[in-house]
Amino acid sequence: MFRNLLALRQISQRAVGTTARRQLQNKVPDKQRLFQEDNGVPVHLKGGTGDALLYRFTMALTVLGTGLVLYELAVASFPKSKK
Repeated sequence: MFRNLLALRQISQRAVGTTARRQLQNKVPDKQRLFQEDNGVPVHLKGGTGDALLYRFTMALTVLGTGLVLYELAVASFPKSKK
């Protein structure tokens, strides 16, 4: 039993230790340059089209939610008619 565990340990260490590492390009300086550029665009929109879509979607949900809350408050403020 113990011999099997030692063999399994050696196999797992060998498999992990011999894997090839991927070389990834560091994109941080490019992103820093993009976000620090003074072009009059707010930081939350400097990421491009995706940021603009997320911003508009969030604003639409906020306006819709506020309208729904105001509607529910108006409905709750009037007494129900007895028929």
